[in-house]
Amino acid sequence: MLSDVYFPRVNGVSASMRTFARELERLGHEVTIVAPRYGSDDDDGGFEVLRLPSRVIFFDPEDRLMKRSAIRHAANLLGRRSWDVIHIHTPFRAHQLGVHLGRAFGIPTVESYHTFFEEYAAHYLPWLPPALLRLVARRFSARLCHAVDHLIVPTTQMADVLTRYGIRTPRSVIPTGIHLDEFRGGDGSRFRHEHGIGAAVPTLVTVSRLAAEKNIGFLLDVTRRLVADFPDLVFIVAGEGPDAPRLRGRVAELGLQNNVRFVGNLDRATRLLDCYKAGDVFVFASPTETQGLVLVEAMALAVPIVSTAVMGTATVLRDARGARISAPDVEAFAGHVAALLRCPASRETLSAHGRHDAEAWSAPALMTRVVELYEFLAGSGAASRTVEPAVPA
Repeated sequence: MLSDVYFPRVNGVSASMRTFARELERLGHEVTIVAPRYGSDDDDGGFEVLRLPSRVIFFDPEDRLMKRSAIRHAANLLGRRSWDVIHIHTPFRAHQLGVHLGRAFGIPTVESYHTFFEEYAAHYLPWLPPALLRLVARRFSARLCHAVDHLIVPTTQMADVLTRYGIRTPRSVIPTGIHLDEFRGGDGSRFRHEHGIGAAVPTLVTVSRLAAEKNIGFLLDVTRRLVADFPDLVFIVAGEGPDAPRLRGRVAELGLQNNVRFVGNLDRATRLLDCYKAGDVFVFASPTETQGLVLVEAMALAVPIVSTAVMGTATVLRDARGARISAPDVEAFAGHVAALLRCPASRETLSAHGRHDAEAWSAPALMTRVVELYEFLAGSGAASRTVEPAVPA
């Protein structure tokens, strides 16, 4: 598996790849991840990770760009080994390396389409005309997708987008899922105590990369609306990212310094679980998710959810009884949250349903579809059909 991002860089792609690798190894398969080198403290998760020399990206210091010389060296090194399938997870240097290896050595290539570029581009290049951005994003996506043998997309909504782009590459709808046993327990009381939040204080939580496309500014506006009725309300924001300075400034502009806590990235096995459980309600409003795994994590931990349902989140929340879906409107969203804060019984009901909702997203069940796809590609040498969607009912 090849990617331009991986832990310790925290995001959905990193989490997805680790889930893939751990589950494949559990099933008896050998996995190697090729990813950038971030530093001497890289956490490789117990399986083989080939770290390539990389440089900091000046406009996004969290990320790394693998050096061209390292890519050439890796191509020679990896070409000496025997591979059944190459799975590419990101569209930059990792994509170039994966496509080169596939073509040079006749290895089937599959690529996960994790990012809705058409929506992301407007946040990072706001000075360009929207129509031009959409055109560039679509052509970029088409070029990427037509270079590989098969695509994995996490939701039917994302598959429909690729169809609309005119992309002909065979694709399979296979969500990543999570290991449910990793999302049990959590001590919300401990987290509240550590951060000076009283047991009776109404508390909201979100877990997200702090980036413009995640729409956390909208959640801050919701918080301001709620503070009028719940003056001591606390909104916990877990995560880091390039939009952090702007969001902190926005908190000051709204006069919410006493109501918003930025707690950064948290250890996924311990403190992140506590953070989730500290919330009376988990809130989420990103319109660009191709899946939205944090919603599944909140479900597994039995935290009531209020979220918009756009793109991937619409699939995750379809038929979910542990969540309330809101329109992307501040008043409507705040109304859903306020109703739950005022009614502990409603929160308990959503909590009980959330655990059941999460079972549909168990990684072991979903990964059998990935193994079937790998076996098909390895057996045929190239993909020539689309595997039927494997979206939880």
